[in-house]
Amino acid sequence: MFYTLSQVALGGAIGSVLRHLCISSLGAPWATALVNIAGSFVMGICFVTLARTNLSPLLMAGVLGGFTTFSAFSLDSLKLWQSGQIPQAAVYTLASVTLSLIAVALGAALARGALV
Repeated sequence: MFYTLSQVALGGAIGSVLRHLCISSLGAPWATALVNIAGSFVMGICFVTLARTNLSPLLMAGVLGGFTTFSAFSLDSLKLWQSGQIPQAAVYTLASVTLSLIAVALGAALARGALV
């Protein structure tokens, strides 16, 4: 159990740093959406290829859990809404959720060989 928790903690640190670098360089809220979409795509691949391996806790719960930013996404949506940018908040929320779901499905399909 300690080994698994260590993997998750290390991966979470790596993922969080990567998320911070992406958002710092590209700017919120759209960098947050990009991080969520990219993370969802990679999660789909990992779901198929790593689910039963020892790397799953490190990469899926750790790196991707730290990298993807649903709480940051929620805060960005709220900030847009509260600042009166209601259409932008709606588009941002709908695009983030829809594209992230498509990305995770595409990642899983790619890992299964359906797209190759």
